[in-house]
Amino acid sequence: MPLNAGAETDYGSVPGAGLPVGEGASETAPLFVPVPIHQWQPMNREQLETTAGGSGWRAARCYLVVLFWLAWMSMLAVAAVIVVISPKPVPMSLKWWQKCLFYQIQPELSPDVQAEGSEGINVVCEHLPYLRSVGVGALILQGVFHKKASTANLTELTESLETKTPIQHLLTEGNKADLRVVLDICEVNLLGNEIIGNSNTPSNHSATDVLRFWLEQGVAGFVICDTDLAFSVETLLGWRAVFEEFSTQQEERILLVKQTSDVLRPLTVLTQSNITLVNVVMRSILPKSQQPLSSEEVAKAIATQLQTGQEDMWTSWTFGGEASDELKRLLMVLVMTLPGSPAFKYKEEIDRTWDEKTPHSEVDLFSTLIHSKSREEALLYGRLTFLPFNTTNSFSLSPFSTSSVSSPPVLAFLRSWGCMQFLVLLNVWPEPLSLDPAWTPSLPENWVFVASTGMNRVGLTSLYSIKLQPYEALVIKLFKPGG
Repeated sequence: MPLNAGAETDYGSVPGAGLPVGEGASETAPLFVPVPIHQWQPMNREQLETTAGGSGWRAARCYLVVLFWLAWMSMLAVAAVIVVISPKPVPMSLKWWQKCLFYQIQPELSPDVQAEGSEGINVVCEHLPYLRSVGVGALILQGVFHKKASTANLTELTESLETKTPIQHLLTEGNKADLRVVLDICEVNLLGNEIIGNSNTPSNHSATDVLRFWLEQGVAGFVICDTDLAFSVETLLGWRAVFEEFSTQQEERILLVKQTSDVLRPLTVLTQSNITLVNVVMRSILPKSQQPLSSEEVAKAIATQLQTGQEDMWTSWTFGGEASDELKRLLMVLVMTLPGSPAFKYKEEIDRTWDEKTPHSEVDLFSTLIHSKSREEALLYGRLTFLPFNTTNSFSLSPFSTSSVSSPPVLAFLRSWGCMQFLVLLNVWPEPLSLDPAWTPSLPENWVFVASTGMNRVGLTSLYSIKLQPYEALVIKLFKPGG
């Protein structure tokens, strides 16, 4: 019996089953018909040109171009806004006394010395063009008045032809060489109770009369000491009024104060706080000494002086005490790279530059420092950042290391302005020192040498290869990111 007997004819049957072959079905006919697969073919050039020329693609391209330029203009506008609103240093407008180098001289004024031609005004006048060419901006004339001079004989003495003529000659020649002359009246008794000498005869001249007399001759300013009676608010207010009579915007008459004490006595003006009583404070790096100071004494003096803040007053740095020739060259680098106006004395480093026997390295060093000081904003008025001193002979506090267990104190500081930085390294010791690798990662790896005491370093160098020679000073220029 068939298995499907009694079942519906269409249950489990295949259409066309039971029909004779050739009558509507075939035993070899497939049960499912496969779907044909479409084969994608790449478009040829003509088809691409036809499709790209359509209105839809043209609109899409226009939108993309507009979007690109909008994005580009937006980024440009954002960059311009960032540049405008980002903090940036504004160049300072410096006065003439903030940009020049002071040169202290004490020439003989007697006619006999002038006739001999040695260390007199005439000799100084012969070197004025050279002094101006190396960056000197003002002469500080010392020893003009006797320490016990009074307001009475200061004018009477200078009215004599013997003293007045050489000073006027110096003023005239200095004006030709574009050099200003400042008179040093430190420790001169200008406020001796207005009496003549030790007598009780009243003086016919006041201190302001003395100042006015010399200002009329063309003097650019005066130098006093912080121990003088004149160093007081009441006196200096009167002096400032006299200075204003002879000052212009380009030719301001100034007052310099020699700081002889550890801390300068402050001058407070209660009623007129915008008045500047003192323009420049002259400070010595080394203490006074008859014999050259040792390396340890020099290091301690540098540390003590440079850590004393005088941010509210413009400073003029001098050597001060005696030191060896090697340390004097190092001190010259220090004085030229510190904030303020450098001041040199007669027969110091500056005078050796015109001596034909002076090594070229010394001349090149001074010229390079003068050039950098006058042109680089970071050295003119940039921020000063002291790097750690090794005052405890510990490696962790010193940027330098030696082969011994402890390292001697050294000095390192930065002068920064905007994206520009100058790194100054000083080795005051008689042994070479190398940079401590633990101290260097915070600084750029490659620097450019600007100057060294030996003037024997040039070009780029790796930070880790720097090794300071005995009594060597290095000035290195580096660029911060974005510079």
